[in-house]
Amino acid sequence: MSQCNAALNLRVGVIAGITVAVLNVIYAIILAIGLLTLPSPELQIQNPWFTVMELLIIGIAPAMVALAVGLHAWAPVERKSYAQLSIVFMSMCAVVTSCVHFVILTLSHQPTFAAGSWPTLVFAFRWPSVVYALDILAWDVFFPLAALFGALAIQGMGLLGVARNVLFGSAALGFIGLSGVPLSDMNVRNIGIIGYVLLYPIAAALLSIVIRREAARGAV
Repeated sequence: MSQCNAALNLRVGVIAGITVAVLNVIYAIILAIGLLTLPSPELQIQNPWFTVMELLIIGIAPAMVALAVGLHAWAPVERKSYAQLSIVFMSMCAVVTSCVHFVILTLSHQPTFAAGSWPTLVFAFRWPSVVYALDILAWDVFFPLAALFGALAIQGMGLLGVARNVLFGSAALGFIGLSGVPLSDMNVRNIGIIGYVLLYPIAAALLSIVIRREAARGAV
């Protein structure tokens, strides 16, 4: 039974890795369009692009957790503790970011919440605001920790070595982005976007290939 469960987890990891990579490519395209169509650099990305990005993030978040589960199923026994920590921190990232973007989608435009000047301090996706601070917590604290421990769970050369190094790079950029908070410079924080929008999907695609090979061999 445990062997069947492990094989299932491997298959989940394969599907999750592909899902993360594909959705992030779409997200990157929408992000580029949103930035290119900004009426002013001081404004946040406008609709419909902003709403599409919110929905994509809500879809990406659980796929990232599923990939961490697949990585745990694949990881060598002596490195499974690292993979478990990756699951924990990726789950924390997913929960926080899903709450942030669901609240923005469902409440920020409601008349009850939109009235007055205070909603900009809560819902505006620019610094300082409550949702932006929570987003930083998710993507510049929890995500890089998840990527770091995910990288430590990987052992091997070739594609595995590349995936491990890409995850290390993704984690490093996330932590660099966090320095934008004490510096009060969100341009520095945006460095972290490269880590989770560009580098992490590459690692996800590579891990999907590796885990698929493992699943095909029936090795657990």
